[in-house]
Amino acid sequence: MNILVLIDSFKGSLSSLEAGEIIKKACEKNPSNKAIVKPVADGGEGTIDSLKDIKNANIVEVDVHNPLMEHHTARYLIVDDKLAIMEMSESSGLTLIKDNLDPMNATTFGVGDMIKDALDKNIREFIIGIGGSATTDGGMGMLRSLGARFFDKNGIEISNGPIGIIDLETIDLDNFDERLKECTFQIACDVDNPLCGQRGSARVFAPQKGATPKQVEELDKLLGKYHEVTKKVIPGANDTIEGAGAAGGLGYAFKNYLNAELKPGIEIILEMLGADELIKNSDLVITGEGKMDFQTSMGKTPVGIAKLAKKYNKKVIAFCGVCDNDAVSVNERGIDAFFPILNKCMQTNEAMDKKVSEENLYRSVDQVMKLINLWR
Repeated sequence: MNILVLIDSFKGSLSSLEAGEIIKKACEKNPSNKAIVKPVADGGEGTIDSLKDIKNANIVEVDVHNPLMEHHTARYLIVDDKLAIMEMSESSGLTLIKDNLDPMNATTFGVGDMIKDALDKNIREFIIGIGGSATTDGGMGMLRSLGARFFDKNGIEISNGPIGIIDLETIDLDNFDERLKECTFQIACDVDNPLCGQRGSARVFAPQKGATPKQVEELDKLLGKYHEVTKKVIPGANDTIEGAGAAGGLGYAFKNYLNAELKPGIEIILEMLGADELIKNSDLVITGEGKMDFQTSMGKTPVGIAKLAKKYNKKVIAFCGVCDNDAVSVNERGIDAFFPILNKCMQTNEAMDKKVSEENLYRSVDQVMKLINLWR
């Protein structure tokens, strides 16, 4: 039996590749089974760690500005010396300032720092995950880092962060990095919110970034003003496209200023891996993640993989560290059966211990494969 293993990381325990290799070992106890393992991720936080083991991938470290314009070291991947895989959270993430949240001043400037570093290395293809942001600046900071300038009515540059939009009157793109015209950007975006309004970036996501109810309303108005000024330099700018409100409006900036493609992260990663051909040539697809719940069924990695597998009528099973009662919803989204790997009650720190996770995953896969072999 040809088995394709595309399993997400068990966060805090096993990387995607580590989990996959354990599954491969258990599957191939039966010499008639042949398993192929490919590390996967959804483009959000953890993507770099999940994909660092793919062929010809190298981790790059770069000095950037964090959301409060303090110096910080960020990482990204370069694959085959031509593709950069980035997480915006490496430079502008919530976890970087979790004890000092500042929704009115937090900026995406560091995202532009990372992109500039890759441009200097002659990279022109980008995959960028935009989950886990601390920002609601509409991507203005990133654009500023890349050469855009934002002025008030007196021709003075406004301050960083959404607070500066209060004074915004004009945008100057004369010094916008010319190399960006040579680039393609695929943005891993798993939300469909517009920039403004009831489902907009500020009202839906800003409270998670420390915004008070009053600040939420102010941020929504500021993003609306930012869009109006943007239309003066980009007449076709659209603030209602799906994903414009992602990462505090960073999706809006990528789409309108950099002509990026916004799509679900797992779709981008599967395309990069050539998963269609791999799935076509498999008899069984094995996926999973650390915890399976209702959110899994809303398009996280396992369901994204199952969706593609069902396109070719393949059977899909999943393994997870734990699950809750809502996890059964994944059975309606292409996962034929799923199996939690815990074998007894234990404390969280014990369950997430690397050695314990390895043993539990191996044993669970081994037993499930024995069951499958009974009907072959």
